[in-house]
Amino acid sequence: MSSPKRIKLWSIGGGKGGTGKSIISLGLGISLARLGKKVILIDGDLGGANLHTLMGVRYPHVTLEHFLLKKVDHLEDTIIRTEVEGIGLICGSDDILGAANPTYAQKIRLLNQIEALPAQYVLLDLGAGTSFNVLDFFNYSPGKIVLFTSQITSLQNAYGFIKSALYRKISREFAKENEVTNLLYSSAEDDKFNGVGTVSELLSHLPEKAPHLHNRLTELLREYQIFLVANMVKSNTDLKSPEIIQSVCADFLSLQPEIMGHVSYDTAIEAAVNHISQFPLSRKRSKAAGDLAEIALKIVKETRWGVLQATAVPEVEPEPKIDTLVNQPSYMR
Repeated sequence: MSSPKRIKLWSIGGGKGGTGKSIISLGLGISLARLGKKVILIDGDLGGANLHTLMGVRYPHVTLEHFLLKKVDHLEDTIIRTEVEGIGLICGSDDILGAANPTYAQKIRLLNQIEALPAQYVLLDLGAGTSFNVLDFFNYSPGKIVLFTSQITSLQNAYGFIKSALYRKISREFAKENEVTNLLYSSAEDDKFNGVGTVSELLSHLPEKAPHLHNRLTELLREYQIFLVANMVKSNTDLKSPEIIQSVCADFLSLQPEIMGHVSYDTAIEAAVNHISQFPLSRKRSKAAGDLAEIALKIVKETRWGVLQATAVPEVEPEPKIDTLVNQPSYMR
């Protein structure tokens, strides 16, 4: 019997660097921990890890290198305790040749063990770019967060990331269906395949060419849920940026991303990153802290998304109040 299952794994992606993925991953982790949740942060930037630095861990004694090279048997063995109560950290590996491009076997072994980690929530801080490994990690996650700023280049990169991830998902799901892959990747000017320019056009072609594939693709698009978060918001104009991505995704990808929230620009966070000092989320009057807390609450509520096969009775989530969360003392020592 099918029933709702907790969304445990959340990936934070967004194309190119500079949008603050590591900062937001850490901030959400702290906010969830303050809700009493057990959280594990994974630095998925293989080849350019920095999340451990933001958490004050200068020289991690164990990283994903040990797991990828089978120096440890279980991913759980790479968890590092942090100074934030309730948060464990798995450091990325940036010191082995090929770490940024793990083999298929290494990737499958990693993905298979992520869900077994001893935490209620696992946050995967993805690396920059749209490599197949980044896209596969993103698509594997039931919770998919795309982060961006209001800059036009960031919006373009965010849309490009979503498109690349969706095309990767479709190409893998329909790998044996030439009717879909040929239409998807051929240009509209390519008369050989009578190509399409958008997913919407692809859907309009399939009922005539392959109605059974049309139904499968429609279901894939329905289940492919994206959550949008705007970062470094400074004005009301910046708040409209998620709506732009929503509109473009609806028009060209037949997707309906959900706006999960935004994070206000905070000079204290920028200074903390530049000086590798304590993360300033504990400041009671920090607007960014309040924004992150609100997103954390939505993550807790969104754990019921989708109808998946449950292996146990889902636990009941509490309904904490935002004021209580923001005004709690810091867990940072």
